[in-house]
Amino acid sequence: MRFFREIRDILWNIIKSRTFLLSAVFVIFFGILLQRVFYLQIVRGADYQESFSLRTEREVSLASTRGNIYDRNGNVLAYSELSWSVTIEDNGSYPNTRTKNAQLNETIYKLIKLIEKNGDSVVSDLGIVYQNGSYEYSLTGTSLLRLKADVFGKSSTSDLDASEELATADELMEYMCSDERYAIKASYTEEEKEEYGISVDGYTPEEQLQIATIRFGISANSYKRYVATTVATDVSEETVAAVQENQNELQGADVEQSSRRIYTDSIYFAPIIGYIGKASSEELEALQEENPDYELNDIVGKTGIEQYMETELQGTKGYEKMYVDSVGRVLEVTEQQDPEPGNDVYLTIDKDLQIAAYQILEQKIAGILVSKIQNTKEYIQGNDSASEIMIPIYDVYYALIDNYIIDITHFSEDDATELEKSVYQRFLSKREQAVAEIMAELNNENAAAYQNLSQEMKNYMSYIVSDVLMGDNQVLMSDAVDTSDETYIAWTTDEVISLREYLQYAISMNWIDVTKISGDDPYLDSQEIYQLVLEYIQSALMEDMEFGKMLYKYMLLDDQMTGREVCLLLYDQGVLEYDEATVASLQSGSLSAYNFMLDKISNLEITPAQLALEPCSGGIIVVDVNTGDTLACVTYPSYDNNRLTNVMDSEYYNSLRRDLSSPFVNRVTQENLAPGSTFKPIVAIAALEEGVITPSTVIYGAGQFTEITPSPTCWIFNQYGGVHGNETLLTAIRDSCNYYFYEVGYRLAGGRTAGGYNVEKGLAVLEKYARMFGLGEKSGLEISEYDPQISDEDAVRSAIGQGTNAFSLSHIGRYVAALANRGSVYNLTLLDRVESADGETVESFEPELYNQVEIADSSWDAVQEGMKLVADDTTSLNALSEYGLDVAGKTGTAQQSRSHPNHALFVSYAPADDPEIAVAVRIANGYTSANAAEAAADLYKYYYNLVDEEEILTGTASGSSGQNIAD
Repeated sequence: MRFFREIRDILWNIIKSRTFLLSAVFVIFFGILLQRVFYLQIVRGADYQESFSLRTEREVSLASTRGNIYDRNGNVLAYSELSWSVTIEDNGSYPNTRTKNAQLNETIYKLIKLIEKNGDSVVSDLGIVYQNGSYEYSLTGTSLLRLKADVFGKSSTSDLDASEELATADELMEYMCSDERYAIKASYTEEEKEEYGISVDGYTPEEQLQIATIRFGISANSYKRYVATTVATDVSEETVAAVQENQNELQGADVEQSSRRIYTDSIYFAPIIGYIGKASSEELEALQEENPDYELNDIVGKTGIEQYMETELQGTKGYEKMYVDSVGRVLEVTEQQDPEPGNDVYLTIDKDLQIAAYQILEQKIAGILVSKIQNTKEYIQGNDSASEIMIPIYDVYYALIDNYIIDITHFSEDDATELEKSVYQRFLSKREQAVAEIMAELNNENAAAYQNLSQEMKNYMSYIVSDVLMGDNQVLMSDAVDTSDETYIAWTTDEVISLREYLQYAISMNWIDVTKISGDDPYLDSQEIYQLVLEYIQSALMEDMEFGKMLYKYMLLDDQMTGREVCLLLYDQGVLEYDEATVASLQSGSLSAYNFMLDKISNLEITPAQLALEPCSGGIIVVDVNTGDTLACVTYPSYDNNRLTNVMDSEYYNSLRRDLSSPFVNRVTQENLAPGSTFKPIVAIAALEEGVITPSTVIYGAGQFTEITPSPTCWIFNQYGGVHGNETLLTAIRDSCNYYFYEVGYRLAGGRTAGGYNVEKGLAVLEKYARMFGLGEKSGLEISEYDPQISDEDAVRSAIGQGTNAFSLSHIGRYVAALANRGSVYNLTLLDRVESADGETVESFEPELYNQVEIADSSWDAVQEGMKLVADDTTSLNALSEYGLDVAGKTGTAQQSRSHPNHALFVSYAPADDPEIAVAVRIANGYTSANAAEAAADLYKYYYNLVDEEEILTGTASGSSGQNIAD
């Protein structure tokens, strides 16, 4: 018993102790905690697992499939197909900004290398390219300012300060790569490299640009971390598999299906259809006014029909409602609505006719070139007319370098061929010699006046002023230069002083921006400034790409580089497909460089566009005269819009911008030139309706019209020293007698009346009738078009299409269609109808009458009969009558200057007695309107199936006319 009492006492004492009480409380609470953990983890584990992550509800829009674009016959011109894109999201979790930049940049770098390893390319749509050892912008104007504003974090371009607005591409990239932005050029310790997984010591300039492009895209989406940024589009299955296999090492990287826009036969239709791309802020703002569903990353039409019909083609977006966690990962999709595809757009264009017209135009331009190339180094123009200008073969050789067809930057690369390396060594010697001679001249106190220099040195000195000093850096400030200053005139106009003297004077007048060359030293005298200017010039010339190209020209002329070597370089660089026999013939000398080049141009293996000589461009428009429907709208040269659409290839875009043949200029709608004699039918109608002549009025066509001073002359007098003699209106149209129409213009201005000659009166009458035929406003085409210009000076010269008359081919095409149908001026159109995805017609575009010209039938008869005589007098068109087709037309040649070939223009319609189509052809610097007429004749043969297609579309240069016809 005593034993149990002792145990009881011990237990009681323990129970009464504080330790026991504390232990009991601890056990109770631990039991409660254990029970709660069991409840949370086991009983409610699934529910609370979901609640453990931060759940945020988001709604993501789903892009619709863009509608197709067809020609009038249902041939597809643009469509969309599914493809794979590589994307990346900024969904990592980082302890600080330094870690984030390091790991995100390295992830992007590894992703880029993985993509390129499989033969695909990453996006390059930033608007900056890297070439020739430096960064360059591929954007201009407001687009470039918008890029700068976005990079510098400004909401508006007007918020940019002066240094930001003037930032060069190198400076912008330096900022983007700095620690202030993306830290792409940051330095890391060995420990940090290992921690962050950094695999290289530094990124190359090209890699820095690639990473900056992706980081910039991610920044644009920073307010929506769950929205992915595109890294590469239309990638291969190998890339898709590689990305998916390495996702654990590539934070945020993924692949997704996307829609890829494809243009069939793109080069023929690109200027009409345009292309699509990411919406700019300005475009987005305008589109949201029509449809608020547009968002920042939407792909929209940028140019052409893609832009004009954007809201029809775009379709209706779908959406997904989802829950995402704190780093943007999708937890659950709760609701989804599929997008609705866009409508299909049918154009009035005939695909086959468009392609044929393009080929006809290219063949004709090539034919003109071949006929004008001569086997000489230089062409010295004496008293030759513009129609007699020849093209030295050495200009052809140099054109391949000047227009970047031969890549001179590759000559210094490690993988350059032996020939490239040899040429490059000679170039280095030439550059050293040329720069030394330039600097000697600039340091010479007795430097020769500009007019006394050799032509080579003149070109160097002019380049130094215009491009080196007054280029982007504005060392010689164009705004500060007083163009009325006597010394300035002595340099630019009179050419009686040296560049040394001009620059020293510019320094004294504070025309030089010393801050661009002096660094931090503000205390310099004029001689010290001059020496700094010379140092700047010397340094710039040693690096300047354009100056380097100029040196190659003189290397050719001085036989330091041969035409044969230029031909062989075309094979070395893959411009031409390698042909062992031809290469051997060139190397042995059995095939001359001259004959080689003529053969390649004749066979269009080297195109007029590549050479960018004169001529190298032209346009054709074909219009249904009874509706205004545009059946063909051809501009040469063109480009591949597949490389600009979806995500733009900035390098290709930049190559198009610098191309000397200007492929972005639409020669139908964006090239306003004097109409020349094609304006005379309007003047004839004005004269008949105003009563200053009748169809039978005879005017003696003398060589020179002496009623005004200076006295204009007739083309026949200029070319042959002859006169036309007595002319009626019909024969004056046929012969394109300038004198006759000078007299008509003089009479319309009050000449031969009591009131006397009044320029303003004559111009007002000419403007009245020009506007009646639609020449006062744009033609109506749904693509970018320049405003026309009706002449506002010199009524007499304006009556032959000169003065300040300037019209695009589209303006002229509408006017000629109205001549053909006797007065119905239709707005031209490219649009036929819009259909829904299931084939229902949404909208049809009916002919829209701009104006109805009401004039006497006798006036129509006279002008149309005169135009028939023109065609009868033109060999290529008269020949069509053998096939039963009669044409009416009018020639026109517009002079640019004596040192450039004339512009060739021909307008026409057919059949002459029952018109169906109007055709206008213009070849810039095409020498004679006969060349444009021959292109029109070939087009009529094709359109009316007068001969086999193979006889027209030969794929070779077509013969250039030697016919001298009335211009």
